[in-house]
Amino acid sequence: MKFKDIETDSGVIVLDLSGKIMGGEETTMFHGKMHELIQSGKRQFIIDLKNVEWMNSVGLGMLISAFTTVKNAKGRLVLANITNIESILSMTRLITVFEHFDSRETALKSF
Repeated sequence: MKFKDIETDSGVIVLDLSGKIMGGEETTMFHGKMHELIQSGKRQFIIDLKNVEWMNSVGLGMLISAFTTVKNAKGRLVLANITNIESILSMTRLITVFEHFDSRETALKSF
């Protein structure tokens, strides 16, 4: 997995994930980045999954952890472009937990 964060003009942080999300060092780095952003006062996040090829249960745990961390900080986290992982979100019923949008642009407009 690779990720990069982009701050939009409106202050929303977009976390652009790509590759296979299966845990490991990248997951630890992602958690660290989320905590760093929240400590710097950021509270609005979009996780863009357009370029994610595959995700296992550790990847789902990473998303749940990020969601919980942001929620506890009185923030909002939404998902964009879930097409490649929609089946795993549906199977685990997490699709009902996460707000999700068909595109990054639609997600941005929701803030």
